[in-house]
Amino acid sequence: MLSAGAESLLRQAREIQDEELEKFCSRVSQLLRREDPGPDAAQALRRLFLIVSATKYNRKLEKTCVDSLQTTLLRPSCPEQLQLLCAAILRETAPCHSLSLPWGHIQNTRQLSLVASVLLAQGDRAQEVGSVGQRVFKVLESRQPEGPSLRPLLPVVAKVASLAPGSLHEGQINLLNRRLVDWLRYASLQQGPAHPPGGFFSTPRARQPGPVTEVDGAVATDFFTVLSVGQRFTEDQWLNVQAFSMLRAWLWRGGPEGPGALDADDKSELEGSALSVLTAASAASRPLHPQEQLREKAFEYCQRLLEQSTRRALRRGDADLQKACLVEAVLVLDVLCRQEPSFLCRTLSCLKALRTRLCADPACVRALLPLAQFFLNHGDAAAVDAEATCQHVFTRVPSEFFHSPMLAFEFVQFCRDNLPLLGRNLSTLRLSFPSLFKLLAWNSPPLTAEVAALLPWLADAGTAAEMLHALLDLPCLTAALDLQLRLSPAASASEGPLWDASIRAPGCLEALRDPQLQALFQHLLRAKASGTVESLAPLHQLLQPMAGSARVLQCAAAVPALLQAFFAAVAQFADGALTDQLARLLLERSDALYQVPGYAARVHRVLSSQFLALCKQHPPLVVELAKELLEFVGSGRGVRSGGHMLTSVVWAVGEYLSVSWDRRCTVDQINKFFEALEALLFEVTQSRPSATLPKCPPQLIATLMTTLTKLASRSQDLIPRVSLFLSKIRTLAQGPAMGSLGCREDAGAIGTRATELLNLLKMPSVAQFVLTPSVGLSEPRYHRDTNTALPLALRTVSRLVEKEAGLLPG
Repeated sequence: MLSAGAESLLRQAREIQDEELEKFCSRVSQLLRREDPGPDAAQALRRLFLIVSATKYNRKLEKTCVDSLQTTLLRPSCPEQLQLLCAAILRETAPCHSLSLPWGHIQNTRQLSLVASVLLAQGDRAQEVGSVGQRVFKVLESRQPEGPSLRPLLPVVAKVASLAPGSLHEGQINLLNRRLVDWLRYASLQQGPAHPPGGFFSTPRARQPGPVTEVDGAVATDFFTVLSVGQRFTEDQWLNVQAFSMLRAWLWRGGPEGPGALDADDKSELEGSALSVLTAASAASRPLHPQEQLREKAFEYCQRLLEQSTRRALRRGDADLQKACLVEAVLVLDVLCRQEPSFLCRTLSCLKALRTRLCADPACVRALLPLAQFFLNHGDAAAVDAEATCQHVFTRVPSEFFHSPMLAFEFVQFCRDNLPLLGRNLSTLRLSFPSLFKLLAWNSPPLTAEVAALLPWLADAGTAAEMLHALLDLPCLTAALDLQLRLSPAASASEGPLWDASIRAPGCLEALRDPQLQALFQHLLRAKASGTVESLAPLHQLLQPMAGSARVLQCAAAVPALLQAFFAAVAQFADGALTDQLARLLLERSDALYQVPGYAARVHRVLSSQFLALCKQHPPLVVELAKELLEFVGSGRGVRSGGHMLTSVVWAVGEYLSVSWDRRCTVDQINKFFEALEALLFEVTQSRPSATLPKCPPQLIATLMTTLTKLASRSQDLIPRVSLFLSKIRTLAQGPAMGSLGCREDAGAIGTRATELLNLLKMPSVAQFVLTPSVGLSEPRYHRDTNTALPLALRTVSRLVEKEAGLLPG
């Protein structure tokens, strides 16, 4: 979270108007024209950078300001700080059509790097990316040992190789391969010389450089790597660090084979075979190509990093660097094994040992993901089963490290990227959805779209019902995870609280000592699908004080979108039995939700629409769930929850409780539903709104009237009762005391609907034809084409009714 001061600065930058920005650009231009711009120019450039980078859309700068920024960037005597700021502003305003940077004569590598970064940000204008690459490689070719540093140019090389790999010819690629080999393998093991302090007491002995050390303090005896420790680094040591940072991207995109050479399927027959051993043996007996040399040295470098990662670091910063380098080393080894199968046999033994070590060390959990990626990519070729590693990753990582945002995002991306590779391990991922939902519950805003894309792969017939329960209980899971962190000794010992410190929950912590609540708590926090469903109502009540937490509110806001994605996935494979089970579940859970402000209303809108979709997909559902639907209608709890779900249930009864949809439908069932709906309509129209029975939505009243009319058209003995009831509602709607029908506009609409239904019931045969059409008549063309049966029937009824003036309103 940003501080209040930072939020205020961002808001000011976003709200600045074009006129004010134009005046400020003029001031910046005046400051940059001075011979000595000074600190005022730096401060103005910082503010301008904040303005142009604070919004998603590009801010348009005046041409005079752009020209001043370019001139400052190209001025050799300009301070480096101002050049950095000018380059950053020009990159943020890209693409800029008025940009003109003559960069061919620049000799300073740092200035060339800044200018190149601005040009590459503009896109490939007139093949400018290739031109920049050629200029950079020309500097690389002509550079002498005592010349300027090449470090600023390496990011430009990596960017050019990424944007336009075809612009580099083989000679340039081989040149950089040889340079990378030298930087990676032959950097000095001595620290850089200290700057002479001067003075009477300075002696040559005090200024002698010492050797670099390992992270545990031991003197380094092997070659230099990014994990070597020293007070001062030499130029070749800095190049070593930077070469490793771009190594994976260069291997992936910079090789002459290109990205297509990394397809593991093309070499699956070669990997791990006797041919790969023969290939490695023959390679040792001949001079290696520069690309092969780079791969060999990269492999040795990664092996060295794996060894260095086992040392116990003396400083926390070095320990964090160890973990990051371990991740990168495994990723580089993965690329090497996909490019050259001979590395696979040499890599497996060390990575198997690494897997054993990582599974026992929670501190290195981030390295488990690239390790699992490696075994998924090469498991078949190396005859190594990746299932154990995947199962460990899918269950342990989300359950124990859900509070790490970066790890959560990397985990979900790992699942999405490896869906085609998971194969038979996909069942492991599906059964681990409760663990995945922990990441979602704690990091719902950024992960909602990612997990929604995973739901079609996670949902199946065996876990669909349990998954729906878990989605509906997602805000409760967020509160439970908050409580779990409060009880965790490791989380309590961290630098700051990982939970919402503004929410006090001493009663929740005390209540968890109850064994029954502990069992529910453990069920909610389970790591794998259990196949059972527990009623979490006691836990909802226990965690109610935490319902106002910001994290819980964010999670609750994400649930409707996830429900939509879930039902879209289930619709692809749901049969009648699963549809029946899900419909029952919707009825049960409609009033059994965690009471987060605004959560029930949003969820009910989704559940009501999905209930109708289930009924449309399987129309006999209404007859099969007759008992449950009658209980739901009779309880009246749908009115108290806003009426969305109840309206859908009532509409489904009127639409699908017919012998035309299900031969099992009987007159007795129609009469039972009629009596239940008639009682409900009487209750909501004749009773005054109260705390127990709030105001009834007009949509529900209109749906109740329509459904009663439909049922009466199918059992014509009920027509007199419906006609009498509709007449009363019409009279009530037209009278001065509208009762619970709402405002005058709502009451007028209800009265109009009652009149229309009364007119239609005057001709029962036509009413049955209109209100209960056959399956063929339900097609859209019968409602659009005026010459078909349904519009013709409606026009006929209108003409006949108009002859009886007493039936017309007013």
